[in-house]
Amino acid sequence: MPESPPSPLISASRPAVVLAGGLSRRMGSPKFGLPLGGQTMLSRIVARLRPQVTSVAVNLNADPAGAIDESVPVIADTVPGFLGPLAGVLTAMRHVAATNPAASHVVVVPTDTPFFPDDLVTRMVAALTEQQQIAVAASDGQMHPLFGLWPLALADELEAFLTSDPKRRVRAFIESHPSVTVDFPLVATTKGAFDPFFNVNTPEDLIDAEQWLRFFEDDKT
Repeated sequence: MPESPPSPLISASRPAVVLAGGLSRRMGSPKFGLPLGGQTMLSRIVARLRPQVTSVAVNLNADPAGAIDESVPVIADTVPGFLGPLAGVLTAMRHVAATNPAASHVVVVPTDTPFFPDDLVTRMVAALTEQQQIAVAASDGQMHPLFGLWPLALADELEAFLTSDPKRRVRAFIESHPSVTVDFPLVATTKGAFDPFFNVNTPEDLIDAEQWLRFFEDDKT
């Protein structure tokens, strides 16, 4: 795991949870099992995240069926009813609090954004100026609220919000609490600027992701 500046605001333990419990209505099939370059989307996300954190688990409400290494813990939502991504964030908080008492925060990332920055966690940790802040990624003027570093101390507030607010919007919860936005630059390529937070929502996006993956792999050779 890359070293980040020592900070009294966050513990040295950096657990992470991949949010893979969505219903994937626009895609038509679960995103976590989508094939991308000979691997599943979920396995690619986990492999990209692992070097940045101390542990990885996956929030998933279905059988992963070979989509991920069996050594990765799979945790279902702690609240029933498929209440959206905030249910995954809450599940991540509860899981880490129960299994890693030394941790103060949890990193969460979605399962549909396979090219996110390899310095994501280091930069979010470094951006904190208050212990109770939520650090959130952004690029090209757009916040990416599902890429976050969340203090575990907010779990009870988040559960109250999740079970009482009819819209349950991630951005609304973040904006009602101390937060810091961490801006990541676009990647300059010979094909033009590339947003590292490109996400796969539709079959057409998956085709684009395959093309970008081949481009980046060819560019390394």
